[in-house]
Amino acid sequence: MFDEIEAPLVRVLEEMEATGIRVDGAMLEAMGRDLRAELERVEREIHDLAGHPFNVNSPQQLRKVLFDELGLVPSGRRTQKTRVHSTGQEVLEALAAQHPLPARVLEYRELSKLLGTWVEALPKLIDPEDGRVHTRFHQLGAATGRLSSSDPNLQNIPIRTPLGRRIREAFVPEPGWLFVSADYSQMELRILAHLSGDPELIRAFSEGRDIHAYTAAAVTGIPLEEVTPELRARAKAVNFGIIYGMSEFRLAREQGMSRDEARAFITAYFERYGKVREYIDGVIAHVARHGEVRTLFGRRRSFPELIATEDGTRGGLSRPQREALVRQAVNATVQGSGADIIKLAMVRLHARFRDQGLAARMVLQVHDELLVEVPAGEVAQVERHVREVMESAARLAVPLAVDVRSGPNWSAVH
Repeated sequence: MFDEIEAPLVRVLEEMEATGIRVDGAMLEAMGRDLRAELERVEREIHDLAGHPFNVNSPQQLRKVLFDELGLVPSGRRTQKTRVHSTGQEVLEALAAQHPLPARVLEYRELSKLLGTWVEALPKLIDPEDGRVHTRFHQLGAATGRLSSSDPNLQNIPIRTPLGRRIREAFVPEPGWLFVSADYSQMELRILAHLSGDPELIRAFSEGRDIHAYTAAAVTGIPLEEVTPELRARAKAVNFGIIYGMSEFRLAREQGMSRDEARAFITAYFERYGKVREYIDGVIAHVARHGEVRTLFGRRRSFPELIATEDGTRGGLSRPQREALVRQAVNATVQGSGADIIKLAMVRLHARFRDQGLAARMVLQVHDELLVEVPAGEVAQVERHVREVMESAARLAVPLAVDVRSGPNWSAVH
């Protein structure tokens, strides 16, 4: 871990921090004007729906509008300190079924966060000498071994919303250069297949199947060609959720299912992927004996609180606390192995660029994705090297797959 991954990675990250990533400040300024106009429009809509102006950012005033004036029925969730009804995201999402105002408040908050956190903040962090933002990377910033980023945290820019994608458009390469993005495809599920040795998962990945459609068909017993988008979405939620200890309650809430349907789906999943259940149970038993888990490459994460005592208790933890730590322990073996693999790939790719005399340079890493800034004439070479290095970074029971794209900005390659 130290000699082959973490120590040589220091030099790689040092160069990435010094290089930075170019940001188009003028584009962000224009986006800021658009966002401020959009915020004003949404705020007017909220006031119209309420019947009068009020401070949308004030939880107290918002509670009065929602519960006293509009008479919406709260979910029952109250804040811990004041014991009044929460106006948090989950509560507003539930209330949106009763009235359009909560949905507009959620939209207002998203716009406001994007404007303040990114569109207005990023231009202030651009180095005037090179026009680039120089984030800091932290090798031990996350307990799982994943890299983290700060000043600014470029790993937190939203990707699933149109506005988040617009912000990524402002990240651009030097003139005459392009970005090449390389993203591991379903890496954690592939690692889970390897660690568990589950024959069904291994078969699906080895045959190049759509793993979510394959899971939906396997769990429900219907032919693969009859899997609906809704069923595939449920299977996708479970595929990824299993790694994080997804409960039937969460699956039901996210997929609009009843709890009985969610319970039946998860039960059927483990019946079909029995080795996954065995693997999870094995990790839980191991951490109860040893108080630690390890990744494929030997990275260790300690959980001393989970060591079982002679009377069967575990460190005086409450049940929710213990369950949360158990979920973290299982996830650490999978996500931590993924962190090891991409770090090793970064070390080897850095050496490959140097050995081949290429000017290409890594500028950003976000979980399973590497972003490389490349002279236009090197793109074909770099795409080939990136794929070769990343797909061979670890030998698993299933092939590692990498999606490689090139384009004129960060949004275009994602």
